[in-house]
Amino acid sequence: MLKGKKILLGITGSIAAYKSIFLTRLLVRAGAEVRIILTPSAKDFVTPLTLSTLSRNKVLVELFDEESWSNHVMLGRWADVMVIAPLSCNTLSKMVHGQCDNLLLATYLSATCPVVVAPAMDEDMWKHPSTRANLEKLNAYGNHIIPVNDGELASGLVGEGRMAEPEQIITYIGQRFFLSGPLRGKKALVTAGPTYEPIDPVRFIGNHSSGKMGRALALELQARGAEVIMVAGPTVNDKELEGVKVIRVNTAEEMFRACEHLFENTDIAIMAAAVADYKPGMVAAEKIKKKEGNLQLDLEPTTDILKTLGAGKKKGQVLVGFALETNNESSNAREKLKSKNADMIVLNSMQEEGAGFGHDTNKITIFGRGGEEISFEKKSKTEVAKDIIDMIIRLHYV
Repeated sequence: MLKGKKILLGITGSIAAYKSIFLTRLLVRAGAEVRIILTPSAKDFVTPLTLSTLSRNKVLVELFDEESWSNHVMLGRWADVMVIAPLSCNTLSKMVHGQCDNLLLATYLSATCPVVVAPAMDEDMWKHPSTRANLEKLNAYGNHIIPVNDGELASGLVGEGRMAEPEQIITYIGQRFFLSGPLRGKKALVTAGPTYEPIDPVRFIGNHSSGKMGRALALELQARGAEVIMVAGPTVNDKELEGVKVIRVNTAEEMFRACEHLFENTDIAIMAAAVADYKPGMVAAEKIKKKEGNLQLDLEPTTDILKTLGAGKKKGQVLVGFALETNNESSNAREKLKSKNADMIVLNSMQEEGAGFGHDTNKITIFGRGGEEISFEKKSKTEVAKDIIDMIIRLHYV
């Protein structure tokens, strides 16, 4: 993904600068051509010799030295992407206010390529109103800000402000700027996980969905070049989903409203979530106490998300649903394909050991509007996601 790409790496005076050594190594290993600019204070944390050895290029610090003038204009035009990591609080403020007292700032102000920053500072500095205002301005100027991590800080405190890890930065710039797959330019919506329908403040009706299939689909869509939004139920693990926007929901109604809002501007929608079909008609305001005799719940149907989206589907939109059946699997899947106005139905197997909810593997059959019925062997959910996206591309984008 980064092979042959030109990356201009700016390093500022922050204890997190040590991570930029690893970032440089990863960029070079990925095939990128890397040039590095240090601010004068960054030399207190990392040495030009180390970075020039790893990048295989001279590291620049000063606008002028005894030998030459560093052409900041050409540096900003040379790069495909300029990455400033770490971005200190001091340099953030200077960038926002247009200051130009070192080579890095001069290059930033004349850069014609996208600029990505990975902030690093202590939690109190990160949360200070002036920092928040500066970040908003930096974003408004068109720069790309990689979120900070939460963890142990140089001060010994634990909280927000840690610079993103080098692997996260690599993933971010690769997926944001250099994806060139067959779905580039397409907007995709994926639902994942279960919904929880409350009975009282502590109990709910739910299911065993882990969201693993939805996560795999979101990552595969992203790998093929799509811009992905995932509407995720309460069990979904959204780590390692850099570049995928995640909207958290709990109930079927919350998932429906999120999908209804997003669907109009979506090219591909894959409804992989295990949405509850019914919810309690009344939710108790307080925990229901155990008493003698039976407890009866009055259940009412939830909104059918797939059917509602299918009814409003426009020409060119691709809508994919999932079916989990225990009997008459093929006929029920075909009926669902028709009644929901979907373009594809993915039938999950309940008969195969190691497939379905909670497992890392799955066994599927795909049904298409054109009469297609294709069965696959049991595979990892990562491989299943590839099969599903391959089928979408084959039926709708080839």
